Amino acid sequence: MEIKKTFLLDNIDLVSAFSQEQFFDQLERRFDSTVILRGNSIITVGQKSEVEVIEKIIDQLNYIYIKNGSITDEDLKKLIDFSKKDEDVDTYVNVETKIVYNGYKDSVKVKNKKQEDYLSKVLNNDIVFAIGPAGTGKTFLAVAMALNALKNNEVSRIILTRPAVEAGESLGFLPGDLNEKIDPYLRPLIDALQFMLSPEKLKSLKERNIIEINPLAYMRGRTLSNAFIILDEAQNSTSSQMKMFLTRLGFKSKAIITGDITQIDLPRKAQSGLVEIESILKGIKGIDFIHFDNNDVVRHKLVADIIRAYEKLENNQK
Repeated sequence: MEIKKTFLLDNIDLVSAFSQEQFFDQLERRFDSTVILRGNSIITVGQKSEVEVIEKIIDQLNYIYIKNGSITDEDLKKLIDFSKKDEDVDTYVNVETKIVYNGYKDSVKVKNKKQEDYLSKVLNNDIVFAIGPAGTGKTFLAVAMALNALKNNEVSRIILTRPAVEAGESLGFLPGDLNEKIDPYLRPLIDALQFMLSPEKLKSLKERNIIEINPLAYMRGRTLSNAFIILDEAQNSTSSQMKMFLTRLGFKSKAIITGDITQIDLPRKAQSGLVEIESILKGIKGIDFIHFDNNDVVRHKLVADIIRAYEKLENNQK
């Protein structure tokens, strides 16, 4: 059933914000309904189900404008993406304001519904695998969740690790002592910590071994109890390394394993431990998986477009 609905915009600045071509272009691409700005009103004509979704999008944009004083293209894009995936756009603002950790430089907030699901899975399981492309917040949120657990005395230490494998290089080819050799591999984890902790706090926690940052090989033979453990770039762990890491988990510990199975730097004959792990562990209580895609990217808006372009190229080459 086709209906017509008019939404009044009382604020002149808000009318200006809604008059951006980007707003109507995206709505017209997403919906079959007609959407027109006339004076301080938005008129929508279309199927009842579509008009109701458009109404929710406009209400959420109105709320964001009142809260932030502006509406960004990213706000609109995310709301459109929510509606494409049949997710309730009413949850967007609530998700946007959920704070994971009050960091040194800024609060770390959940940015979309997928990140909210990620947070929920980590809270309800002892091992979570977060798989997906760069820019979806897998590692950054994992570090924030670990720091929050430490702050709340849920764990007594944080252990961050990555395989020392990058594009075929090995530690032996790099200059400097051991710390200088491994620093490039662990830098993304250090960057996240430096965003969330003051230099003095980070230094203190590292000196007291409350925060450890080590290559994956250093996990062998250890039992990691009362700890929040993050294995980053897990696509570059072999099958045996993945098994070794997972069997390090001790009592009162939690682990997040992150990776992107499209960015494997292992030698061709080596099997990535992340690729096969879901078929091995799926269905085990206390272990869960979450998959991100290019729609979940929260970096510069071009990052998602770049990922899509590479996916298209890879699909054409198959």
